[in-house]
Amino acid sequence: MNEVLTVAGREVAVSNPDKVYFPSTGHTKLDLIRYYLAVAEGALRGVAGRPMVLKRFVNGAEGEVFFQKRAPAKRPEWIETVELSFPSGRTAVEVVVNDAAQLVWVLNLGCIDLNPHPVRAADLDHPDELRVDLDPVPGVPWSQVREVALVARSVLVDFGLTPWPKTSGSRGFHVYCRIEPRWTFTEVRRAAVALAREVERRAPDIATSSWWKEERHGVFVDYNQNAKDRTVASAYSVRPTPDARVSATLSWAEVPGCEPKAFTLETMPRRLAELGDPWEGIDRAAGSLDSLLELAAQHAAAGLGDGYWPPFYGKQEGEPPRVQPSRRRAGRDGEVPVPAPGKTSGPTGRRRTTVPLVEIARAAKEAEAREGLDRWKQRHPEVWKHLGPADVLVDSMRGRSSTWTRIRVNLTRVPEAERPPQEPLEVDFDPWRSFTDRPR
Repeated sequence: MNEVLTVAGREVAVSNPDKVYFPSTGHTKLDLIRYYLAVAEGALRGVAGRPMVLKRFVNGAEGEVFFQKRAPAKRPEWIETVELSFPSGRTAVEVVVNDAAQLVWVLNLGCIDLNPHPVRAADLDHPDELRVDLDPVPGVPWSQVREVALVARSVLVDFGLTPWPKTSGSRGFHVYCRIEPRWTFTEVRRAAVALAREVERRAPDIATSSWWKEERHGVFVDYNQNAKDRTVASAYSVRPTPDARVSATLSWAEVPGCEPKAFTLETMPRRLAELGDPWEGIDRAAGSLDSLLELAAQHAAAGLGDGYWPPFYGKQEGEPPRVQPSRRRAGRDGEVPVPAPGKTSGPTGRRRTTVPLVEIARAAKEAEAREGLDRWKQRHPEVWKHLGPADVLVDSMRGRSSTWTRIRVNLTRVPEAERPPQEPLEVDFDPWRSFTDRPR
């Protein structure tokens, strides 16, 4: 049964409005849509005019997610689109949301969070946002994430930019800067690399710019979120968490004491109504990347090359050899770890390593993978006591049309005699299984 809403002068049909999207809270698809209408002022500020990847949860927050770059062929004539080109050479016509009616139409497809590109449809080659994504290593406390956010703020201000903070709605933190749309994606990413290195220089004990997980500690400043074709959950996006948390815009005065659990689908509409949107002035604060690019040039002159790119990008000019540090140290020594029983590939695929790794879980959702890790931890308490946060490797992997999560454990700190063998996976998800078209 459909429900028809009148939004922005248009009638928009909502299919299955009573479908429960958040089982833990009982919120339905229609509750989600009503939330976005209540915060449309802030939500549209984050996505308006931008092409958007459709991240679809057709069975709710706890169901499987898949990514859809291309706008559905059957769509109302009032849905705006623009054609993007990607590093692979392919193109896609993506949805562009500019008003609340278009927003509701996108939500009806099963989108929970909104994932726009950092460009406007009018100029697809020049981003107008620098996005600082702070990604904590497992086990890092939230207080440390906030501390790194404040360091990032000071760096951005020192280099002439106006930073705007928000929670990610998940484990991390985002800081955005509007920039003048006159630099290419490559230049914006180069500025982000310089920024990440400067944050690490100022706070080496709590922040890192190291791309390889085996070298990370504290909070990773993910400069690669500024590479072309990367998207980030926008402001006011509801995230697929049990408590329906929201990526909440903040003032800097709020950051030292903020707690992610305070910002949910239930609390954010009242917050916006009472306090207004802390990002109300963001579009009037476009800054220049000249100072950060000067810092990048200084880094290059000092012998620092480009940062590593994500693995699905081709080798880039100036990028170091794309080889894991442990493999560089080992040369051709080491071995390919054995796969879990019943699997054809192990913790490193077909790669050699001198690091003793065991694979714990392959799961459709990170929460399922972490539950598997908890079970493994309970079975091996004598092993767990030797491990630090950096020894648990949580990877977001790309499947055919969605991401999945892999968890591995580095046993280097565990005495060799106490290292457990590779066991059957705690969660055994096959991301390559065939799938049929899903209902909306």
